[in-house]
Amino acid sequence: MLGRTDSRRRLLVLLVGLTVVAGSLLVRLAQWQVVEGASLADLARAQTTLRAEVPAQRGSIYDRSGTVLLATTVDRYRLAAAPDQLTAARRREVGEELVRILDLDTDAAATLLERIVADRPYVVLARDLEESTADRIRRALAEGTIAQVTLEPEPIRVYPQVGGDPGTTLASQLLGFVNREGEGQYGVERYYQDVLGGEPKTVVAQRDAGSKAIPETAQIVDPGVPGVDIRLTIDAGFQLAVEQELLATYLADGAVSVSAVVMNPYTGEVYAEANAPGYDANDYRAIAASAPEKFVDPNVSKVYEPGSVFKMLTAIAALQGDTVGLRTKINDSGTLKLDGGKTRVDDADRKAMGWLTFEDVIAWSRNVGVARVALGLGSSTAESAAKLHDTWTRFGFGAPTGIDVAGEVAGLVRDPAVVPWRQIDLANGSFGQGVAVTPIQLATAYAAMVNSGHLVQPHVVSAIDDQTLAPADRADGLVSPDLSRSLIGLMQHVVNTVPFYRDRTLVPGYLVGGKTGTAQIWDASLNEGHGGWKPNKFNYSFVGYIGRSMPEVVVAVRIEEAKPSVVRVGRIELPVMSFELFRRIATDAMTMLDLPELPSPEPTPGKAGVGASPTPASSAGAIP
Repeated sequence: MLGRTDSRRRLLVLLVGLTVVAGSLLVRLAQWQVVEGASLADLARAQTTLRAEVPAQRGSIYDRSGTVLLATTVDRYRLAAAPDQLTAARRREVGEELVRILDLDTDAAATLLERIVADRPYVVLARDLEESTADRIRRALAEGTIAQVTLEPEPIRVYPQVGGDPGTTLASQLLGFVNREGEGQYGVERYYQDVLGGEPKTVVAQRDAGSKAIPETAQIVDPGVPGVDIRLTIDAGFQLAVEQELLATYLADGAVSVSAVVMNPYTGEVYAEANAPGYDANDYRAIAASAPEKFVDPNVSKVYEPGSVFKMLTAIAALQGDTVGLRTKINDSGTLKLDGGKTRVDDADRKAMGWLTFEDVIAWSRNVGVARVALGLGSSTAESAAKLHDTWTRFGFGAPTGIDVAGEVAGLVRDPAVVPWRQIDLANGSFGQGVAVTPIQLATAYAAMVNSGHLVQPHVVSAIDDQTLAPADRADGLVSPDLSRSLIGLMQHVVNTVPFYRDRTLVPGYLVGGKTGTAQIWDASLNEGHGGWKPNKFNYSFVGYIGRSMPEVVVAVRIEEAKPSVVRVGRIELPVMSFELFRRIATDAMTMLDLPELPSPEPTPGKAGVGASPTPASSAGAIP
């Protein structure tokens, strides 16, 4: 007889086990519902929720008048489709109808047809569609000739003003552009991205079974911050005129590029900042594919050896140090041997002009004479180098000016305290070789020369959302008012003394002064990698001022790697010289700009158009 299989002990053990299991489940359930309930609910919602950032309306950019629109945002349309919802035959029909509606060329038509025949839930077929095109697509949808396509609003940055070069937009390198992601690239668009772009709006919505947002569930969780408008210091009409002048010079001279900066020397406001060639910011993608180097603004982002425009810095160092006066006699021997005869510098014509006053050394741009003055700045080469380098850095060279444009570079200025200069380094630096600068640095330094020594903050934005900006001086007292007047007179002496300049630089009825610069261009790839000067290729510069009774505008121009029409020892000539380009731009400035009142009626060294010499700063005998 079999024994009984039931047992109270066994039942008790089973009951206890079930109780433990049930208790564990209850504890776990309580933990899910009470302790972790909120976080689990959030997780569940997250799995069924779409979160999207909607870009803020980007602010517009106006010229100084506040009425000429330079950049704005308009709504265009993106055409998308759901090919997987159509049969293969229907996809082809819809694609061919869209090709007809959009009037596509062969390549674009092939691309659209390739996309729509793919078995995919979402494809973008076209972008940047205007309202008229969108209306044709809506009619086709209503008529049933196309299906499973949608029009999605898409903000597009537009630059409505035509530039001075056909096929370009106005101030293209200065403004930059905005990419598909709404991010400013280059220029003002990049520098003021946070101001113009604002902060995006954040929207959440529940998604349906097809992972699409349910409109009725949409909620704004962060309203974002709209972008604000900005007003530039640029005058749109004058900017266009400058771009046209640059284009004419670019074509005539066969240059790599031509650039100009026009600035108020007392406030740092930039009235025009232009380059040739420019580009069409409305078609930046094509430029990126073919010539992305056009995006770079040479006025702030490319350095070069400026040549003799730097002789004014040597003059400042000498006049402030009282080592020469403007009428001190300098021996221009044509050639000067240095470093124990191992190196030498020459005048451009390799001829001696004999004893010249220092102001005539500057006017005739004599390398040997300026080198002698630089060597005499101190009691040794090291002391002279330190004084010249100090002058450079005080006037802002070797550091960014802080202009409110993206991509500014500092330039290259060797410090003799780090690597000692030889005599040849000091001599070359005295006439602008062996140092690399930008046009905006030159304009700012020359502004300080004529405005009694204020190193102004150059800027291209005058107001943000109607809030006027007031940049302060970066430094003060770089030169005394008396020395400033002497420098104004010295630059006037340059263009009045040399017939070659006088005939093509002066503007009747106005006070004009400035300094030219012609610099060789070093190419490290020449001579089997040992480097050398590019043959018959030079950088040409002119920096100067124009005004009615005192300087009112500073203009800096650069002609990069132009092809001379005349190349002889001591004479290199272009179809359009740098000082001729200055005269054209300076004349436009005085006739087109509504210039502000001058800060103070400073006395001037002479009358406009008259070769009056400035008062000597000192007299130091003669330099052999």
